[in-house]
Amino acid sequence: MTAPTAPDIEDLLRGLTPQVLGTLVRKYGLFEGCEDAVQEAVLAAAVQWPSEGVPDNPRGWLVTVASRRLVDQVRSDRARRERESATAAAEVVPESVPDTDDTLLLLFLCCHPALTAASQTALTLRAVGGLTTAEIARAFLVPEATMAARISRAKQRIRAAGSTFAPPEGAEREARLRVVLQVLYLIFNEGYTASSGSELHRPDLAREAIRLTRTVHAQLPGDGEVAGLLALMLLTHARRSARTTSTGDLVPLDEQDRTAWDRPLIDEGTALVKAALAGPELGPYRLQAAIAATHADAATAAETDWRQVHGLYLILERIAPNPMVTLNRAVALAETEGPGAGLALLATLDADPRMAEHHRLLSVRAHLLEKAGDPAAAHDHYRRAARATASLAERRYLEARAARLRPS
Repeated sequence: MTAPTAPDIEDLLRGLTPQVLGTLVRKYGLFEGCEDAVQEAVLAAAVQWPSEGVPDNPRGWLVTVASRRLVDQVRSDRARRERESATAAAEVVPESVPDTDDTLLLLFLCCHPALTAASQTALTLRAVGGLTTAEIARAFLVPEATMAARISRAKQRIRAAGSTFAPPEGAEREARLRVVLQVLYLIFNEGYTASSGSELHRPDLAREAIRLTRTVHAQLPGDGEVAGLLALMLLTHARRSARTTSTGDLVPLDEQDRTAWDRPLIDEGTALVKAALAGPELGPYRLQAAIAATHADAATAAETDWRQVHGLYLILERIAPNPMVTLNRAVALAETEGPGAGLALLATLDADPRMAEHHRLLSVRAHLLEKAGDPAAAHDHYRRAARATASLAERRYLEARAARLRPS
């Protein structure tokens, strides 16, 4: 045993969790039972290692403990066939643990197409991220029992779908990888700008999304969209400390102190973008990362190359049409051709049911109306946007903008 370094134990366990789970699932199947056993082993390690020391082979320790937990589960269920297939697990020793990282395969499994996006996200955080059910529930502001039921249903659906731990191939593999990237993107976005609650961001979720995306990038270094997603996360996360005041109030991009941005993250993200854009095709994550890099390249908001930003959004809108892309393009268009042009583009979104009374559309329209010299209409839209958002930090910001324009 080596002396434990308490601040690093949690990070160590987070990194080992998917590797240990992959080892058990690859050998025994039984994803649901293996996942529960690994969680119990991780909890045991979290209790023992700080006082007893980190084992010389922590991964082997976890595999051994989790395997024995799996045996206990099988025996308690009195499933003879499963018991016989798992009995040998009790004899696993650290030295026999294969040196393979099945994190990507686990992500494929957790992002099975039979699951909803919410279930994919929850199961990914539990099985691959190593978060407890209570931690995931707190992150998404739901009762622990609700999240436990969601995760349980997700595992049951995977079992009912007959999914195996075999890697998907061909077109299916490409489709599953895109789902994995979307789930990681959703986790990051929820961490960077929480959809509800009193805090603007949940950095633990954002960091977890970055960690998992780094793992995928390490296994697929030649995939431009994986590199683009990682770059997008790094460039966006680099602004985190400048996004709020000391009292937690939101600071918009054009008012942020750019000297407070994390320069090493920006440099790493920019390098990834340049390498990813050199590939033969452009994908949505690469383009979004290029937009983020353009913002990061400007020393001040006034120096932003808005024509380049608008051009990138035009390409993104063509290859991945989405109302939020159009909304963001309207902001860039207003910077290059005036608020009237931006408002005209926003008007094309009014018939989209996905955008009806959406706080982002309302707030951007309010911003452009203010720039166009219509404070009364801007005031009305800021107030409507404030009522439409579930984020208390965003609501405070929008209400403050409305208050500045309140008719006398």
